[in-house]
Amino acid sequence: MREPSRFETLVLMTVGLLLVVCASSSVPAQTEDSFGDGGADPVKLFERAQSAHGRGEFDKALELYEQAIKVRPEFPEAEFQRGNVLVSLARMPEAEAAFRRAIQLKKNWSLPYSALGALLFRSGRDREAEPIFREALVADPQDNVALRILSEIRLRAGDAKEGLELAQRATRDKEAPASAWIVLVTAEKANGDKGAANVILDRMISDDPGNLAALIERADFRTEEKNYDAAVADLKTADKVRPGDKLILARLAFVYQQAGKLDLAQATAQAAGLEIQQASGDGKIRVIGTPEEIEAANSDDPVTARKALEKLLEKNPHSGMLLARLGASFRTDDPGRSLEFYRRAAALEPNSPEYSVGYASALVQARRFSEAIQILRQALHANPQNYTAHANLATALYELKRYAEALPEYEWLITAKPDLVVVYYFIATAHDYLGEYPEALASYEKFLTGADDKTNQLEIEKVKLRLPTLRRQIQLGQGVKRKP
Repeated sequence: MREPSRFETLVLMTVGLLLVVCASSSVPAQTEDSFGDGGADPVKLFERAQSAHGRGEFDKALELYEQAIKVRPEFPEAEFQRGNVLVSLARMPEAEAAFRRAIQLKKNWSLPYSALGALLFRSGRDREAEPIFREALVADPQDNVALRILSEIRLRAGDAKEGLELAQRATRDKEAPASAWIVLVTAEKANGDKGAANVILDRMISDDPGNLAALIERADFRTEEKNYDAAVADLKTADKVRPGDKLILARLAFVYQQAGKLDLAQATAQAAGLEIQQASGDGKIRVIGTPEEIEAANSDDPVTARKALEKLLEKNPHSGMLLARLGASFRTDDPGRSLEFYRRAAALEPNSPEYSVGYASALVQARRFSEAIQILRQALHANPQNYTAHANLATALYELKRYAEALPEYEWLITAKPDLVVVYYFIATAHDYLGEYPEALASYEKFLTGADDKTNQLEIEKVKLRLPTLRRQIQLGQGVKRKP
């Protein structure tokens, strides 16, 4: 099932932050009318800051909030609003500190928890954001920002059931924003109920024909179903609501391209200042984007490439190639995000062995071995020589202590790459756990013969400790060893 695109995620996050600010605009000031002389009254300073904040005068508002805090250091409402202003000024580290200070001063107030969680989510720090949102819901079980963004986090983590429960709670609010309903659409699709998702979208657009988020989501839905004419109609309506928006036009160009209307695709992309990069044999990605974005996505610098890939994914939400590239990029830094990107790529193009193996590899990285094994066996049935699939299958079976099944995979690996000496270590330990001592000894000795003293130092030490006992067991004729 397709999960939220990066564009949708950013739209929802932005709406969430705006709602936090709006909700907090009526934060009650302290009940005291004065504090010292009139020129140093923190309540009046706070009220003046609120007025400037509402007018969009962020620098002035920040100065006034800080003056109020200077007069009264324990002023959680001012700290919270100071954090919101800092978000508007894109000073995220300072905003994070302000929200944390507000939480410290007023632990049972949900709004700073939600604002901090949204900021962390926006930065791709889902693991840190999740417990913060859960704290927000302890303080206020109906905190809509926390419910809907936490729903997105759980959906991205593959927990479709809780993602749906949270989205349903968010939409029970009579004042639930459109973004909450979009999250519910995504959750219904993740749980396999496309019919319910479609009904929600149709109702949203019927109630508000200019609902941009619903139009784009329904267009994506129709594109997946290859109902290109209907998708084009929705995107044209969206373009009327927000003329010239590059994300909308990029999607429209993509749909034209998928429908085989290449002239219209090219014209639409050019009108938005974009270009369509066709597939080629040099490994370049095929996407719709600016020339600068496409060049940056192919940069050797992983940070530069990752940022460009995320921007391109906003314009190309159905690109399995971009999703797989991001999955590979996050594989060691953030296995959870890597898994989500690969999963989406495999869902978009289920017949692509590259994406399914990438997804399975990410499952192994996340220690979800049983799920990975099934996918890897299917991939190897289609392509028996896929080295990555064999390597990950061997790891998954070994970690599940299914040593007898892991051994043929490791033996295939050492045959394919005889110089990969560490494989002998895993072959040896698998035999050892199975009580096959002579075979284990032979593989241990092969490992020691070719092992590198620095790279394999830990394994070498373990083997040297094990060998004396193993040799005695063989001399005594022992052939069965209790499995761990």
